[in-house]
Amino acid sequence: MSDILRIARKDLAAFFGSPVAYIFIGTFLAVCLFVFFWVEAFFARNIADARPLFEWMPVLLIFLCAALTMRMWSEERRAGTLEILLTLPVPTWRLVAAKFLAALALVAIALTLTLPLPVTVSLLGPLDWGPVFGAYVATLLLAAAYLSIGLFVSSRTDNPIVALIGSVLVCALFYLLGSDALTSLVGNRGGELLRLLGSGSRFDSITRGVIDLRDLYYYASIVGVFLALTVYSLERLRWAPDSDRPAGHRRLTLITLLAAANLLAANLWLHEVDGARTDLTQGQVYTVSDATRTYLDQIQEPLLIRGYFSAQTHPLLAPLVPQIRDLLREYQVAGGGRVRVEFVDPADHPDLEREAGEQFGIRPVAFQTASKYQSGVVNSYFDLVVKYGDQFEHLGFQDLIEIKVRGENDLDVRLRNPEYDITRAIKKVLYGYQGGGDLFAGLGQPIKLRAFVSAPGQLPEPLPTLRADLEGLLGDLQAKSADRFSFSIEDPATNQALTREVEDRFGFKPLVIDLVNPTPFYFYLVLESGTRAEAVPLPESLDKAGLQRAIEAGIKRFAPGVLRTLAVYTPPQAGGEFGMPAARPDYGMLQAQLRDGFNLLETDLKTGQVPADADLLLVLGPRDLDQKQQFAMDQFLMQGGTVLVAASSFHVELGRGAISAQPQDTGLESWLAAQGLSLGKSLVLDPRNTPFPIPVQRNLGGFMVEEIQMLDYPYFPDVRAEGLSTDSGITANLGQITMNWSSPIQVDQEKTAGHRVTELIRSSSEAWTSDSTQMQPDFRAHGDLGFPSGDDQGTKILAVAVEGRFSSAFVGKPSPLLPEPSDQETEAADTAEPQTDDPDAATPTAAKPPAKPPVAPGVIESSPAAARLILIGSDSFLTDTAITLASEATQSRYLKPIELVQNAVEWSLEDRGLLTLRGRGQFSRLLEPLSREGRMAYEYLNYALALGGLALLYWLARRSRQRRDRALARYLEPASTPGKG
Repeated sequence: MSDILRIARKDLAAFFGSPVAYIFIGTFLAVCLFVFFWVEAFFARNIADARPLFEWMPVLLIFLCAALTMRMWSEERRAGTLEILLTLPVPTWRLVAAKFLAALALVAIALTLTLPLPVTVSLLGPLDWGPVFGAYVATLLLAAAYLSIGLFVSSRTDNPIVALIGSVLVCALFYLLGSDALTSLVGNRGGELLRLLGSGSRFDSITRGVIDLRDLYYYASIVGVFLALTVYSLERLRWAPDSDRPAGHRRLTLITLLAAANLLAANLWLHEVDGARTDLTQGQVYTVSDATRTYLDQIQEPLLIRGYFSAQTHPLLAPLVPQIRDLLREYQVAGGGRVRVEFVDPADHPDLEREAGEQFGIRPVAFQTASKYQSGVVNSYFDLVVKYGDQFEHLGFQDLIEIKVRGENDLDVRLRNPEYDITRAIKKVLYGYQGGGDLFAGLGQPIKLRAFVSAPGQLPEPLPTLRADLEGLLGDLQAKSADRFSFSIEDPATNQALTREVEDRFGFKPLVIDLVNPTPFYFYLVLESGTRAEAVPLPESLDKAGLQRAIEAGIKRFAPGVLRTLAVYTPPQAGGEFGMPAARPDYGMLQAQLRDGFNLLETDLKTGQVPADADLLLVLGPRDLDQKQQFAMDQFLMQGGTVLVAASSFHVELGRGAISAQPQDTGLESWLAAQGLSLGKSLVLDPRNTPFPIPVQRNLGGFMVEEIQMLDYPYFPDVRAEGLSTDSGITANLGQITMNWSSPIQVDQEKTAGHRVTELIRSSSEAWTSDSTQMQPDFRAHGDLGFPSGDDQGTKILAVAVEGRFSSAFVGKPSPLLPEPSDQETEAADTAEPQTDDPDAATPTAAKPPAKPPVAPGVIESSPAAARLILIGSDSFLTDTAITLASEATQSRYLKPIELVQNAVEWSLEDRGLLTLRGRGQFSRLLEPLSREGRMAYEYLNYALALGGLALLYWLARRSRQRRDRALARYLEPASTPGKG
């Protein structure tokens, strides 16, 4: 080994003793920097990863490694020094290994000088260092493979130019085997085989951040084969044409061929080894997580995951199929025999294609493709189906992939977040199946319903009948529960201790039916399991069927495997100009995403009650809510529910090339104030913001030209890690979010004392507020920001979560649901004659008012400690318009606002299995907002560091050479100095 290292150091010193090393490293750095900042347009790409550095590495290394190795043996042969080397008392294989290590060390030095690029990325955004480390490992392995090929070709000729061309051709052949140009011609199966043989496709696999033993061995086998062939080629030069040792020569030939064959054949054996890999990505994106295993552990019946992938598909989708296949194999292993994974090509299985269309609604998608000679259309499948019992979920290509637009005809297509998408589908079918079966199957511990109901004689109509129905329902449920459900019916009016308990613990007070007959009574239902307690709201219809639905919905909330229900309020369509309806905010994208994991019920809250089976109330863009709507929200919170409100004090509209804003009343001002929160009558501006396409006017000698430009827009605060709470699962893994036109939130410390208050989202410390309705920037008057800076600069709260025991805003007030006496009833009561003892006296009669639907008019005055209120100071950031604008600005699918709401819903419902998986999309790591001058500064700094690195290498090499020269001089000095005497 010492001989190998000594020779390698000599060859490496020879590189730096000539211009070869500096030309190689300088060219390498120049090309890397050019590709990073110009070809891949790092800053315009706006993604915090180092992928642009390694995107062209497989092609770049072909030429650089060929140029580096072209003279290493051919020059020795041409100069006649090869014979001297072969006669040295050093085995040939050691000479080959030494030259290989010297060349690889030079590549490693060049790679080291590129480290400022990923460091720059880490300073500008949340860089995941796992893929970066994997990419450097992959680059060294790829370079080792190309160097071994170059050494072999160089050993076969004495012409360096021939060696250069030959090395380029052989390396290019290995690269082209796995390229899209060839794999798109042979379908899925053939394409996967070619990708296993291609050096570039293996490189892409490692740069994801997954170190797979199969990929490592692939490169090691290429290195071993070509170094063995190099040794054999050099040994052949020793053989004389009339050698008397032909048997030895044949033996060496056979050993070399067998060694090469075995090295290559081991790739086939390792192909079936799936588990020998390490996921270096943050959060282990490509490995089945504990959250997924939790859902798989709940499976009782066989779960089928079937992939429909056509052999002929779009070339950008084909490389993603092996990644899905590898991930699904992990699902199959983690499922322990309960998960069956199938991959089919519908073209080869017409019966399965018909089943896919009839049962799952899967149809082929027409993709436009282009070849060298013509463009065409290919109809193909790229779909997954997850089936459990009678439930299924379909994931199409739009659900699985993420696209980053890099140019007019340049797209970067990757899997979006495959584990989250598949696990979400598994959760939905699992919960849907369990929710449709045994009501008590998912209960972890017994549950009890406590009914606090007055005696029938104390109840107004129709509650006595409802009380009898309640007893029958509870008896039936207990009989079906197998001892997992029990109940009790108690009358607090007969037990003072119970009266205090229900008031102190649940906030229950006596109810009244109307103002004319204020007879108090109790009719409350509470479900308890362990330390958890939830109130069951009475149905609006006050009938048996509604009561049964309310109780069953409450029981399902205690089961971990049941699909939850969200009640969603969106503002009604208002009147616009000239009698035309005004455009209403569209939350279609948000609602579509929520439907993937929850049941959605739309409600206008005008009845004064939230739907009985709702687990959470989501209020989007409230405007002028009346007393009944406020009461519905208030009582849902008092029953221990979660209310999530996204609201702003301004209504902003985009249209006709301009931005307009006007103040608006949400109708929740007094209700929020009672809970210790308030929305400021202004909007937040922040110098740390997201660019926005803004109409800008230019004056050309009196002629105004309007243009759309991407400019910094302070009304779009860009919130990063420091502004996102790490103490809450809602925002801990969010990474970044843009808060469009957000009002500041104030928290009343006195009213929220004793509550757990979490400031979920905060602006930067340089933010300020403005109550101006002028949304168009004026750069001539106010500089680069376009708006005047305010005097109240400081951190503003943009979203907050409050958890604890709340007091109703309707305490001491009559319920808005109480029927008010009509004018006729009031007049009749005022003019009624006193009763007399004369039986013949005439009794005036009045027409009876029409019957009104029964209501439950009581006011619950306080909530249990598990109640939650989440307030977000913007509603426009959740609209389709805002999400589309953000997607256009980032040139990718921007779903951070939707992820925020999904996280809040799952955190509130304590179904937090997907919180750790969501938000791990490939393009979700964005760069920090940076001015043009800042971007140029970072770019030129990297140029300077590259030049400084080259200068440092020159200085170190010169110092090393001077030390060697001095050592040699000291070694030769005694021999050249005359002896004394």
